[in-house]
Formats: sequence, structure tokens, C-alpha cells
Amino acid sequence: MGLLDFFKGHPKKELPQETKPAQDPMDLAVYSHMRVEVTTVDGRLLFVAKLMYPRGTTAELHQYSEVEGEVPENPENLDNPENMVPVPVRIRGYHDRARKAVYMEGFITPGPQHIWNVTQLSVARLGNDRAFFRLDMNVDATATIFTGSRAGERPCKLVNISVGGACIASEFPYQEDDKFLLTVRLLEDRDTSVMLCQVLRIIDRGEDRCEYGCRFLELTETDQGKITQNIFAAQRKQRGSSL
Repeated sequence: MGLLDFFKGHPKKELPQETKPAQDPMDLAVYSHMRVEVTTVDGRLLFVAKLMYPRGTTAELHQYSEVEGEVPENPENLDNPENMVPVPVRIRGYHDRARKAVYMEGFITPGPQHIWNVTQLSVARLGNDRAFFRLDMNVDATATIFTGSRAGERPCKLVNISVGGACIASEFPYQEDDKFLLTVRLLEDRDTSVMLCQVLRIIDRGEDRCEYGCRFLELTETDQGKITQNIFAAQRKQRGSSL
């Protein structure tokens, strides 16, 4: 089902209620130009965008071109635009100055040139994490340390991945702040992805196996775009196999 199918005859409904902080709507202006991920209420990733022109309880989402295949080139030219009604979504990003994850909610409708209009926009909560959308995986990968006495290439499993980082499982003991090159092919028909990673947290799973939460370092916009495309492709494949 295409992204625009959500808007055809979709009944407008209220989002599940969450405890919200007292907030002046003008405070939303501080989140202008923030990179965000837009998901359905049940957690499916729709697209990645830049939050633009937040004012009052409205804003625009400028969809990144690397995921342009998710929607038609000119959604305003659909045969029945009157059937497009606002759809509830979750919007989340990371505010670098505040060093906080920002969780928003609102209703979106499609506009021209990959711009989405947002209404009833509000901040649901702030968090001390980088909780971007994460796609669960179980894929063979390799981690390579290039310097020091622990240098070498070792097998690992990719547990999950997001646009900002990944979690791997390995029998090799990594330490916090370790840096390594993660090499993985998310899908057989896709090119191999190579990301420089830094270990942020260690999760002991027992039986000589640990999981390592990592962030990506030194990614360019092009690199981020490729990772996002691969995440979308893997998500679509997972959804298709579950139908």
C-alpha cells in the first residue's frame, strides 16, 4: 500500500492521549530546520524530512529527496484531492542545542514538491536519548578495528539499525568509545554499506555474548541518504513477507 493511500477516505481521528508538558505554541520555533522521522501511530516509518516554518500549531515537512520514491512527484494532481484528509502521525528528531530527543505529534496532508503540511502540531515529550526509528534486523556483518593491539576484522550480527546508529551482537569484547568500521549488506540486491561506528553502550546478553549500541560517525548527507534508502527497502521487504 502506497503512502498516499493513507489519505484516501482515511477517517480523521484523535491521537492516543499522552501527558504533555505545559507549552507555549511559539516554543515550536526552536525546532525549525530539525531533521525528523515521520511514522504512523503504530510505528511504521513513512519518510524522513526537515521540519520547516513551525508557527503556532502548524509547520511544513520538507521530505528529503533520497526517499522521493515513497510518494508521487505531484500528489496535488491526484484525481480526487478532496478525499485527502489529515492523517495522524508521530514526528521525532534530535535537537542538538538542547541535546534532547523531541517527540511530536500532529496531522499531515500532502502538498506539492515533496512538502507536507502539518496541523495540530505539538510536543508530546522530550527525552534523553536519540530514539530514532530502528529497524530490527538479523544480518551477518563484520566489524574492523584498524589500530592498536585489538586491531582486526571480526564477524558480528546486525541487531537493528537507524539513520543515526546501529546495534550489533558479537562474541568479541568491545569497550565503550571503541571505534570500528561496520560492513554489512542489508539486502542481497543492495550495495554493501560501510559505516564508521563508536560504541556508546554495552548490553550483556550472557553466554559470552554482548550487544553494542553504536552511533555513526562522519556521515555525509549522501551517506545518510543511502542508509535511509536501505532502511526503507528492508522495511518494505519485511512488511511484504509478513502479509
